Amino acid sequence: MTGSEDSPSFRLAYVPGVTPTKWVRIWNERLPEVPLTLVGVPAAEACDVLRAGGADAGFVRLPADRTDLSAIPLYTETTVVVVPKDHVVAAVDEVSAEDLADELVLHPLDDTLDWERPPGRPAIERPATTADAIELVAAGVGLLVVPQSIARLHHRKDLTYRPVSDVPQSRVALSWPEEETTDLVEQFIGIVRGRTVNSTRGRPQTPAQPKGKRPEARGAQRKPAGGKSTGKPAGKSARGGTGGTKGGKRGKPRRRS
Repeated sequence: MTGSEDSPSFRLAYVPGVTPTKWVRIWNERLPEVPLTLVGVPAAEACDVLRAGGADAGFVRLPADRTDLSAIPLYTETTVVVVPKDHVVAAVDEVSAEDLADELVLHPLDDTLDWERPPGRPAIERPATTADAIELVAAGVGLLVVPQSIARLHHRKDLTYRPVSDVPQSRVALSWPEEETTDLVEQFIGIVRGRTVNSTRGRPQTPAQPKGKRPEARGAQRKPAGGKSTGKPAGKSARGGTGGTKGGKRGKPRRRS
């Protein structure tokens, strides 16, 4: 748990392209007393930030160095190629890596795809960042292959993108230091995995309270020792009255002295 016991908080790291809005909203609804702080980090630094204690948990891109980290893969993204809107690729629905063989394809230093060999012809110099590569694509210098969420993040009116087959894909995972699986981390895992608010997993269990005796209903009839109910309220005989025989005479009144 981050912070003191009196004022807990939760820091959530996220890499470019990941939008944690939905999960943050659910967190604020369920744990309004625990503020959640978002920490934006470059994809290449996300795991180091978690190991250094810069965040309690974070959304990272796989593959990554997960030494001392736990991770739950969440989803795999489509890989796309970013091109100018007037490029020939924009006229088709999908391309293959082979279709890009004659194109100059930029490979920025912060690229998150696990390439054995990037497609296309390499540029003389690698752009420092994906944002720099996007500017070069807009200038007509080359094309860029990235996860779809990154293409959306850097959307421009003069650019578009198309899916690419036969290339690596980026997986997004929720990760945290394996030695720091706190109650708050468990709570966030439950939110990401879609557990309901009534789920007890990851939360302290409330001890079961001893069951008390079931109170008797008001006016309930008691059973006599024989086990059978007389069908009449207690204190009266089966024939009615206050214990005498039906229609019996009253006793003589006592004389006053």
